[in-house]
Amino acid sequence: MTLRISELEGITAEVAAALQSAGLNDSAKLLVAAAHPKDRAELAAKLGIEERAVLELANRSDLARIKGIGKVYSDMLEFAGVDTVMELQNRNPDNLYDKIKSVADEHHVQRPPTREQVHDWVAQAKALERALFY
Repeated sequence: MTLRISELEGITAEVAAALQSAGLNDSAKLLVAAAHPKDRAELAAKLGIEERAVLELANRSDLARIKGIGKVYSDMLEFAGVDTVMELQNRNPDNLYDKIKSVADEHHVQRPPTREQVHDWVAQAKALERALFY
């Protein structure tokens, strides 16, 4: 699944505009452009933002590859300690579901994912190759 740059959680209008002017108008393009530490450093310098901000957006772009994880669920995964596809593929889906449910209760989320959705996310993650390198 690919998100428009403006749909990534945590992105400001200014950063979204700068990314779009650099031709990075969706999460898939950003993920490719920010795959390696050197790439993120160059992109951060070009945009005039911190490398950490670029990494966070790249992490969100990585999770956007999983069908069914959008803006809200990427937040919930992050709160549950999952930032990337590689982290997701190593999780026990039942334990992750329990953690997400707890996080959803803390943040008053109206529609948390189902256990089946979490199982599907982990299965999808296991089928994907690494896109971010550290």
